[in-house]
Amino acid sequence: MTVRDAVMAGIAKQLGHPSGLRGRLVGMLLNKGNRALVNAAVQALELQAGARVGDVGFGGGVGLKFLLDGVGRSGVVHGVELSETMLARARRRYSREIAAGRLALQQGGLTQLPFGDEELSGVITVNTIYFVTELDRAFAELSRVVNRSGRIVIGLADPDAMEKMPTSRHGFHLRPVPELVETLRSAGLVVDHRQIDRSHLPAHLLICSRG
Repeated sequence: MTVRDAVMAGIAKQLGHPSGLRGRLVGMLLNKGNRALVNAAVQALELQAGARVGDVGFGGGVGLKFLLDGVGRSGVVHGVELSETMLARARRRYSREIAAGRLALQQGGLTQLPFGDEELSGVITVNTIYFVTELDRAFAELSRVVNRSGRIVIGLADPDAMEKMPTSRHGFHLRPVPELVETLRSAGLVVDHRQIDRSHLPAHLLICSRG
C-alpha cells in the first residue's frame, strides 16, 4: 500500500466510524458537507408537531437540530450512532434538549435498531448505507421500526460520482441506485426516488413508506 493509499484508507475509516480528535474534525466536515442533503431528507419526512422520529448514523449531528425543529417541543427525536465520539459530541451540543426529554441518544447501527416495532413515525439516514454489508437486514429493520403512516428517508451521494473518489476504494460498499430501490421493495416498502442536483456531488433521496 502506498502512502497515499494509507492516508485515503485512514480518512475512509474515519468517515465510517469517526473517533478521537480526527473524528471530531470529521464530524464538523460532515455537518458542512451533508447539511443540504440532510435538510432535504428531513423535509421529505413531512414532519408533524409531536412526532417521534429518528436519525440513524447522525454523524456530526446537524440532522438532530433539523428534526428537533420539525417536531416541536411536544415531539421526541432519537439519535442512533455507532461512534462514541459522535455520541459524546452530540451529548454536549444538545444537553438542554436531552435534559428536557426532547432528544434521546443511543449507540447502535442500521442492522439492529434499538426500537420496538412501529415505534417511530419517521426515520432519516444519510450517507450511511455505504458502510453496511447486510443491506437487506438494514432495510428490514427500518421497515420494522416505522409505523404504517410514517416515512423512511434514505439520503446518499451518487454512487457513480462516489466511485471516482479515492477514499471510496477503502471499505465503501457502492451499489447502483436501482439495486437499492429493488432491495427496499423486497423489504415491503414503496419507494419514491428523487434526484438532487448538486454541482460538486449529485445525490439521491429514497423516500419510503410501508405498502
